[in-house]
Amino acid sequence: MKYLFTNLLLLLIISSSSEIVAQKNAIPSVHSNIKSDKQGIYFELRGNKYYALPGNVGFSPEQFTNNIIGTPRGLQFDFKQKELSGILYYGFIPLNDSKYPQPVFFAKTAEIKEGIAEVNIKEMEGRFDMIDWAGTGQGILGYRVVDRNRNIMYDGKVNFNAKDFLATDGQYHEIAYGRKVYAETKPFVVDLSIIEGPLVTNLTHEGAVIFLKTNRKGKPFIRANKKRFSGKSGTYHEIEITGLEPDTKYEYEVGYGNFIETYSFRTAPAPGSRTEFSFSYASDSRSGNGGGERNLLGTNAYIMKKIMALNLQQKVRFMQFTGDMVTGYSVNPNSLRLEYANWKRAIEPFARYIPVIPAMGNHEAVVKSFYDPAKNFNYQIDNFPYDKVSSEAIFQKEFVNPLNGPESEDGASYDPDEKDIDFPSYKESVFYYIYDNIAMVVLNSNYWYAPTTKAVTFTSGNIHGYIMDNQLEWFKTTMNSLESNENIDHIFVTVHTPFFPNGGHVEDDMWYGGENAYRPSVDGKRVAKGVIERRDELLDIIVNKSKKTKALLTGDEHNYARTKIGPETKIYPKKYFAEKLELTREIWQINNGAAGAPYYAQEKTPWSKSVEGFTTQNALVFFYVNGNDLKLKVLNPDTLEEVDEMEFE
Repeated sequence: MKYLFTNLLLLLIISSSSEIVAQKNAIPSVHSNIKSDKQGIYFELRGNKYYALPGNVGFSPEQFTNNIIGTPRGLQFDFKQKELSGILYYGFIPLNDSKYPQPVFFAKTAEIKEGIAEVNIKEMEGRFDMIDWAGTGQGILGYRVVDRNRNIMYDGKVNFNAKDFLATDGQYHEIAYGRKVYAETKPFVVDLSIIEGPLVTNLTHEGAVIFLKTNRKGKPFIRANKKRFSGKSGTYHEIEITGLEPDTKYEYEVGYGNFIETYSFRTAPAPGSRTEFSFSYASDSRSGNGGGERNLLGTNAYIMKKIMALNLQQKVRFMQFTGDMVTGYSVNPNSLRLEYANWKRAIEPFARYIPVIPAMGNHEAVVKSFYDPAKNFNYQIDNFPYDKVSSEAIFQKEFVNPLNGPESEDGASYDPDEKDIDFPSYKESVFYYIYDNIAMVVLNSNYWYAPTTKAVTFTSGNIHGYIMDNQLEWFKTTMNSLESNENIDHIFVTVHTPFFPNGGHVEDDMWYGGENAYRPSVDGKRVAKGVIERRDELLDIIVNKSKKTKALLTGDEHNYARTKIGPETKIYPKKYFAEKLELTREIWQINNGAAGAPYYAQEKTPWSKSVEGFTTQNALVFFYVNGNDLKLKVLNPDTLEEVDEMEFE
């Protein structure tokens, strides 16, 4: 909470506008005590009105990508924020001398003054021209925006064209103090540029989807298996590649403007092939401590780069990443989009080859925040309108995941208006996928999330760690289907919040210190089941009704630990009055929230004796699958030290 308030103050300081903006959209009927008047939307409590903080504060990704123009010497960057001052680092991105091309920063920097910086590409000739821009007339420039407090704001890239400039031989004349001013020369030109991606997504045994964004409208294409694939003209591109053979490596070319980039991916084996392969798991890469790239505006880019490099070195086929990618808790959806852009940039050089499948955590949050100045407290709910600016909507727009999940909580027993859409969508935040003989079921325990849990009875909303009714019903149906699928030997269920927290979130997650009273409120009414009762319903499906489920993959707590869950595990507080569940077999909860967020030490719980391998080291979990055999190994991506290992029975 203290981190959120600090971030809000920072955004308010750098914002060019601090007025409360009235919204015309209807207030969802599922919330209580949320109203509006001429001043805007407010939360009313005991006769007091607390107005929503402005939703237009902070930066957007477009401010760092859309206002770059050519000059006679190079490029001018206008970040459209006069209050921004600092340094712009820049350097060429050589595509041909690395499998994972990244910027090689130049010795000089450019000053950002009143939001504007000038880059002199002409200086980067001769011994500094490793991309031969002076010969080909084109190149890609990587750049890093750092504010006056040395905070890294954004890592970007832009393609430039200098052919017209070179055609004039770059003639210049001298003026006072030795400055060179170019006369009657054509400027450099900003080309169509890929500003995000390409990223391999939705991989199957028959194809994949390549995701990328461009700085302006264009129609990039993918060439793979001697076929050309393309989508509609625009800036957001999901290009589907089909008709491929299972378990086969394919090179793919990304063509856009005057540029072609070449990468590769391997299709999944046919379902049930039972080939030998590995995949990895992690969560919680939001900004960490220590400065530099450990806090690249929302994400620990330092550790994420280490994790991705280790993934490729270990030859994993994919990585599941379940929540808290970024710091989030934004009042402006664009601020969260900017943090997502930085996270994607950190994984991008490596995720051009293997899929990274993201899921939502509590920090993937866009909130409507109602400020009480007397208590210095924010009452927070999921942002709305839900189909445009909710946490779920922004996540769905920024990532590409399977669309086989439930629709929403509309139609549940607590839905106050069955005729209207009252809840956010589940699409791309709840889903499952199959790779050879394993199935991964991805749940969202921060759906319709209202971060101020103690105020949920007043505002209505979901609490941290609670799976609501429609998602539970979808989970039952999906697990039954996977359990009966003869091609599947191993099922993994991943959700951001641990069923059994061990350090950092013992007072919430699916435990709340052993207090079952915690639960969502809808339209001012508390739902029937408490958080521990709902945890038990999930456990009954995973443990008692499934024989194939091998592990729960969780995060939220910034540490690594294995917790054995079974008949001998103590899973209740000393005083518990609801019906208790008897577990019939053992599985493991594998918690790995050690991808760069600030650490949490171990705390005492009823199940502490069932915990093994606890560490606050950075960690990456590897699963090695070979038919029915399943092994686990954990490495520290920073030191390469082995942290833990185990064979599943």
